[in-house]
Amino acid sequence: MQYHLNGFSIGDPAIAKPSNGEPTASDIVDVLIVGCGPAGLTLAAQLSAFPDIKTRIVERKSGPLEVGQADGIACRSVEMFEAFGFAERVLKEAYWVNEVAFWRPNENGTGLHRADRIQDVETGLSEMPHVILSQARVHDFYLDMMHRSANRLVPDYNRELVELTTDAKAEYPVTAVFRCLDAKDTVEVIRARFVVGCDGARSAVRKSMGHALKGEAARQLWGVMDVLAVTDFPDIRLKSVIQSEDCGSILIIPREGGYMVRMYIELDALHGNERVADRGVTAGMLIAKAGDILAPYSLDVKDVAWWSAYEIGQRVCDAFDDVPDTERAIRTPHVFIAGDACHTHSPKAGQGMNVSMADTFNLGWKLASVLRGQASPDLLHSYSRERRAKAKELIDFDRDMARLFSAKPKNAAEAEQFQTYFKKHGRYTAGVETRYDPSLITSPNDHQHLASGLKVGMRFHSAPVIRLGDAKPLQLSQTIKADGRWRLIIFAGAGDEGQKGGCLATLCHYLIDDPSSPVIKYTPEGQDIDSVIDVRAVLQSSHRHLKIGTLPKLLLPTKGRYGLIDYEKVFCPDGAKDCDIFDLRGIDRERGALLIVRPDQFIAQVQPLNDLAGLSHFFDGFMLSQCWQFETASTLANVFRRKT
Repeated sequence: MQYHLNGFSIGDPAIAKPSNGEPTASDIVDVLIVGCGPAGLTLAAQLSAFPDIKTRIVERKSGPLEVGQADGIACRSVEMFEAFGFAERVLKEAYWVNEVAFWRPNENGTGLHRADRIQDVETGLSEMPHVILSQARVHDFYLDMMHRSANRLVPDYNRELVELTTDAKAEYPVTAVFRCLDAKDTVEVIRARFVVGCDGARSAVRKSMGHALKGEAARQLWGVMDVLAVTDFPDIRLKSVIQSEDCGSILIIPREGGYMVRMYIELDALHGNERVADRGVTAGMLIAKAGDILAPYSLDVKDVAWWSAYEIGQRVCDAFDDVPDTERAIRTPHVFIAGDACHTHSPKAGQGMNVSMADTFNLGWKLASVLRGQASPDLLHSYSRERRAKAKELIDFDRDMARLFSAKPKNAAEAEQFQTYFKKHGRYTAGVETRYDPSLITSPNDHQHLASGLKVGMRFHSAPVIRLGDAKPLQLSQTIKADGRWRLIIFAGAGDEGQKGGCLATLCHYLIDDPSSPVIKYTPEGQDIDSVIDVRAVLQSSHRHLKIGTLPKLLLPTKGRYGLIDYEKVFCPDGAKDCDIFDLRGIDRERGALLIVRPDQFIAQVQPLNDLAGLSHFFDGFMLSQCWQFETASTLANVFRRKT
């Protein structure tokens, strides 16, 4: 963490100085977020990093979530939390899912036996673990981050959306009308440049857009409960899948704190037009069913912290914004939906909260780039295109997972199918298999051979490095924060230590001095050289061998009002066995490689170090020259609606 750049200050450095005194609610904003679920809070936390963007987030409920339904946090989500700055808090409280046990009926048809016990996440998949933590605590961390931001962003509760209209010709095109549930007969009207509906499966924002969730229900009824119980089942503190002979299945998820467990319990299938409410499910029924499945092991439930019953279903919207496909060439979006508002599925694979947060991590930096005049509004089309494709993949995966959970295996071979499927798709459930197709902001993988383990279109797969300036060991991904900046990560070729005439020096000279350089073209005058595009380098030599004085000046930039030197731009491989980032990620040692990494940590391009034209061409496809940064609000509004 870096601070004191513009002068020494006391107190907690994680608390930003207020941007404009005490925050006040405004009825005219840049971004209005409807819904305080994980999707809405991820977006709010991302936008709170920008003091110049006016954001409001509203919620129908009367206050913050206290008991969360979602609990599984994928490895990729913990990586994202590191970018937001609170991964350490999550890891300290959470239950870590290290292994998974599979239980099946004995061959004689009575009792159960442990068929296998496997590692939950394969070694090297991520530097972060798969963990379990209440959704409410994740919300708490986001809310704390928002409150510490320069905007001091806090939600407005007791606000029910009753009307949403759009006038593309207006400076603030979207008008939202809310009923104030804490003040009788009172409404509040908010006008916004953009509205994002994160308001759940019954989304009012989605309905105002004319979209619908489409798909089918599996007609399978399940119950879920968080319990404190006494049992002689030996794997109660392991994630366990239990398939009984004829009583159904249970998925056991140990909870944080060392005592509580969550149980997903298979109930009887629904028939005809039967709904969940028709069954009259009670906590007592769930306890009895769980006991039957676990028999002959005992289950004495002492307390039920929370329970629910639900029908498995997989549904997705046709689009995640308000622009019909036939009008994409002439319109840019003003209204978006995310999370459960545009895709729903069963909780078996633990993807609901994770995919919802990934939606708005994808959207947040794009909104910020457009609002700050850094990128063309056309960039906003990529949100629906990228995230809907991922939602459809999730639906297909979830359908198979739900079917296998409810399968009634006739023999051991059939029962083993689920276990095989689980192993095969472990990378998917860890959240690291997302891959975006080539687009305006993701290039074809023409030069993938230069870094075979850092896949174009996929998240940046971190590895250990040593920071040159202070010899600190860390994960390279820790340098990619949720601050809206692009990253250029230079992996130097063999023998290149920044000397004059080498590829590293030539590239850095181009980036800092050539008018066609994206760093020059897109960094506003008067701002730090890394404020839009952050350049970092990884050299092959030992950190004890390299000399800082030989590095190009771009890698030792002077910043802030005092022109202080930033010594945290250069890294070296970790000398520990099997930890060299060049070997771990398949980087061409002779030629090196240049990675363009998006603000959401996804790799946009891998290219040779000497392809200066290709580097410039990539950013020219969607970025706006720095002169746009100084347009007035009214002129910028014309940019937003120039295709209307």
